[in-house]
Amino acid sequence: MTDPRTAPPLQGTEINTLLGFLQYHRDTLLMKVDGLEQVQLNTRFAPSEMTLGGLMKHVAFVEDYWFQDILLGAQMPEPWASADWEADRDWDWHSATSDSPMQLRMFVLRARERSDRAIAACMRAERLDTLSQRADRRTGQPFTLRWIMLHLIEEYARHNGHADLIRESIDGSTGD
Repeated sequence: MTDPRTAPPLQGTEINTLLGFLQYHRDTLLMKVDGLEQVQLNTRFAPSEMTLGGLMKHVAFVEDYWFQDILLGAQMPEPWASADWEADRDWDWHSATSDSPMQLRMFVLRARERSDRAIAACMRAERLDTLSQRADRRTGQPFTLRWIMLHLIEEYARHNGHADLIRESIDGSTGD
């Protein structure tokens, strides 16, 4: 398999570096799940309940949560808007078992597109310090676009480590 990722710039502006790392980690996750069938995406390894399919749906939710809900203050798109989060706080993880590999991939890609549009809208003013419409529940303070982007990079990087271990357990595939 050829590596579809582009390395983040070694010398770039702050926004180009952040976008480079975000894109790199997004592409890493898709690379980790590439070629797997639904049964493989739903495979669990004790003691964890984590699956690659659940991880895909979770990162799609996280992208929409941070960029659509928190940054823009917009209503969450489907499937998140109609999910029964009170019945299952981990609905994104658990409901992925009924989604096909293509559906999961589309959740991720569509969320990325929406996030990229939100970032681009903020960057027209060239402001990584753009404040979110919704504030932190604990502090009451808004987040900056910079903070949200760094948080998403951290989220992907952490979950890419999980994906490494799960994928290796499924078929022995390893890599960056």
